[in-house]
Amino acid sequence: QVQLVESGGGLVQAGGSLRLSCAASGRTFSTYVMGWFRQAPGKEREFVAAIIGSYNIVRLGDSVKERFTISRDNANNTVYLQMNSLKPEDTAVYYCAADPSFSRRPDYAYWGQGTQVTVSS
Repeated sequence: QVQLVESGGGLVQAGGSLRLSCAASGRTFSTYVMGWFRQAPGKEREFVAAIIGSYNIVRLGDSVKERFTISRDNANNTVYLQMNSLKPEDTAVYYCAADPSFSRRPDYAYWGQGTQVTVSS
């Protein structure tokens, strides 16, 4: 069982930055694919980023490439999403997710409760 708790959301102006954190429980954290998804009102949950395996292979969604980065600290069971050059269309609830396998679909086994990110224009 893996429990995930996100933090770091908030209100930011367009062009600003935020860093989201996701603290995970469990001793096998380093073996899981850690992902970030987001969901805006009335829209489907969208893949944002994932970090895969012990080599920390990164995958990013097309809409956030060159603006967002994902990283993990296995010693502290934490994954981060650094969001730069934020746009109003980045406004959404951001969810941390964990799964043994990588996917761009929101079919991960474990989910956090979500954290709101609002970008004002």
